[in-house]
Amino acid sequence: MKKSAFGLAAVAVMLWAGCAHQAKTLPQLKDEPFRIGREDVIEVNVWGNEQVSRAMPVRPDGFISLPLAGEVKAEGKTPNQLADEIKAKLTPFVQEPRVAVTVREVNSSRVYVTGEVTKPGSYPLRGKLSLVQAVALAGGFTDFANKDGILVIRQGNDGGKYPVRYSDLVESDDEAKKAEVYLMPGDTIVVP
Repeated sequence: MKKSAFGLAAVAVMLWAGCAHQAKTLPQLKDEPFRIGREDVIEVNVWGNEQVSRAMPVRPDGFISLPLAGEVKAEGKTPNQLADEIKAKLTPFVQEPRVAVTVREVNSSRVYVTGEVTKPGSYPLRGKLSLVQAVALAGGFTDFANKDGILVIRQGNDGGKYPVRYSDLVESDDEAKKAEVYLMPGDTIVVP
């Protein structure tokens, strides 16, 4: 009897350990073109037409307003895509418009750090930002933080909840586990 009970317990532990290693891992950061977001500040230049050219923030609804072109959705578009759309809207009013869109300020790309960190809040995402760097921006862990119970919540196509062990990122001898976790706009880091 003792052997079978021990055997069942051993199988249960192995199954549990196997499941723990199959946790969802964060998808790798992809090099994608920059997309304009809400509250970004853009500059629209229409060559030879200063009345239409101007700098403006993207409104909270994702649109901008331009003379002659009217309401144009900017959110989610690359600067070139937005320039092409503005050009198409100006064509009935301006002969062969040449439009350039430049991003002056990036305000829409943010990550959020909450839970047991010194300064929870929203932080700008300027270029590549790792999870370790985001925790540092938030002032580091509090004394009660469960560093190995971190959860990254991601929106969009790669959306989901991803568990991350901080010790794997900074202390592991296994290079596969030590691979850095890079964040995407809108990611939320929860430190229990």
